[in-house]
Amino acid sequence: MIGRVGARPFFSALTTEQFTVLSADGRPVTYRPGERIFTEGGVADRFWLIETGRVALDMHVPGRGDQIIETLAAGTLLGWSWLYPPYRWQFGALAHEATDGLAFDASSVRRRCAADPTFGYAILRCFTPVIIERLQATRLRLLDLYASPAQAGRPLQRGEASR
Repeated sequence: MIGRVGARPFFSALTTEQFTVLSADGRPVTYRPGERIFTEGGVADRFWLIETGRVALDMHVPGRGDQIIETLAAGTLLGWSWLYPPYRWQFGALAHEATDGLAFDASSVRRRCAADPTFGYAILRCFTPVIIERLQATRLRLLDLYASPAQAGRPLQRGEASR
């Protein structure tokens, strides 16, 4: 397991010892195409490192149903809502194709972070860029979803507000 976790650049902020600690909380998982991994608003009790396949992040948009916000590929992290109370998923996730990865027990990782602030800071350094990237992708996607039909598919002009 250590080799699988350490082989990903995502965890480059972790030392060898921290890799060992994190690896103890991981286990291999497999999802079939179309299988729901988690649902928006559900309990965020783990996170994943996607090794193969693709996962679609979605969110419910009133009047439009579940909308894909972003599609994550191999080598990407899935799930950051486990880091902050109330530990509820901000998005949903669906295996877009056959997907293999490593699932990590979030409550155990949180306990390790609380017990060892150096480990906790290193984990935070791994996750912060992911959180920023996901929020940016969501912002851009929402601009598309909530644009008027006349504006959909065309760039906003300077000074023009999206609706």
